[in-house]
Amino acid sequence: MVAASHLVAACMIPAPFAATSTCSNATIPTDRRIKATCQQLKTLLGGVITLPSESQYDTLRDENWSHTAWKNPRCIAVPTDAADVQRVVDVLVDNHVPFAIRSGGHSANPQIEYDPATKLVTIGTGVRWGDVYTVLDPLNLTVVGGRVMDVGVGGLMLGGGLSYLSDLYGLACDNAVSYEVVLADGRVVQATATSHRDLFWALKGGINNFGILPAVLQAYNAYQALPNKDLDANMHLNIASTNGSKHAPAAFAPFYAIEPVQQVLGVMSLHELMSLFSTGSIPRWSWYATSFRPTSAIFAAISTIMTTAPEVAILQALTGGTLVGTVQPITANVAIAGRKRWAGGNALGLEPVNQTWFALTVGYWSAADDAVAEAAIASLHARVEEVVRSAGQAVCYIFMNDANAAQPVIASYGAENVLRLRAVQRVYDPRLVFRRLVPGGQKLG
Repeated sequence: MVAASHLVAACMIPAPFAATSTCSNATIPTDRRIKATCQQLKTLLGGVITLPSESQYDTLRDENWSHTAWKNPRCIAVPTDAADVQRVVDVLVDNHVPFAIRSGGHSANPQIEYDPATKLVTIGTGVRWGDVYTVLDPLNLTVVGGRVMDVGVGGLMLGGGLSYLSDLYGLACDNAVSYEVVLADGRVVQATATSHRDLFWALKGGINNFGILPAVLQAYNAYQALPNKDLDANMHLNIASTNGSKHAPAAFAPFYAIEPVQQVLGVMSLHELMSLFSTGSIPRWSWYATSFRPTSAIFAAISTIMTTAPEVAILQALTGGTLVGTVQPITANVAIAGRKRWAGGNALGLEPVNQTWFALTVGYWSAADDAVAEAAIASLHARVEEVVRSAGQAVCYIFMNDANAAQPVIASYGAENVLRLRAVQRVYDPRLVFRRLVPGGQKLG
């Protein structure tokens, strides 16, 4: 029973974030000034700030799932509430020091509260989705949230957020009813459908071995092409082309003729289902996203690419080289359901058509292989894009949560939505603090 799957109130309090020595702005602060700012924050906030000399620094620094995201900040802030965030932002902005924001798994304080009267769950952005489901399981409730337990709430919500419940209720961002936001000038505002509506809309998407069975992709295509698709049935398909359950619902009939390599059978909760999928122990990752209207010919071509393209052999030769293609079916109802949640919709510009969000992901072991891995995955992505373009089945939207930093995600929302996002930016961040001082991520041009 999904009693509260569409009722989520997320408190968007960045936690933790770090002062860094990298900035694209012309006026780059000196290391001395950055260190002085960190010491100022330490004096002001004490244990909220961790310096490189402290024992917990390495644990916080290395918390990101992929080692490709590990950096060496001059200090790390782990705010406990919005007031802490305000003080940190005020100091960083006053001193013109760049910083990065990270969500997920760092708050020791309770950040998940369910209100049975309103059927709303308040979630702190420092929480991970596994924690959310664990709190709600005893109540026989769930939310439209992430499918990987270790993913942080904040990043997924701001990027859109695909759920196994999205056919029924839209994306995760469509199910937020309130965001608590610390603005660049230190103010805290509540963005809802009735208060700061423009910001509420903008936060819904405006953020920062080698073998395959072609029959599986064709079965997937047949699955998504079924008329009157059962919206209660959902799936995503991982094609592991690099490392060497059948309860029989009608929605999955196209797959039943294919012999599984491994299967887990049984009726289980959504939390139990999602917990079956591990992120693995490979330390470095990169990925690209492509969206298209599915056809048999496209999947035949993708199958060929992932078994015969020269880039596959390049990735196979890397230590721990692992290539995975993730096929995610998106029905027209994902866009329609999102609009039903709130008439204002979201910033993503989704077309209400059946489409596939395809992600190419590469994992490998050594930082010395970064350039080779990035070049190979980018080249494979270009091959897939060419197939889609040639077939005339491209969908403009790029799913941010699976996209490479080099992909123009926000531009894919459409010109009208980009203009609206810029208008919201002028109101809430007129000095462009979050563009100038927060490097990385997807930015408004």
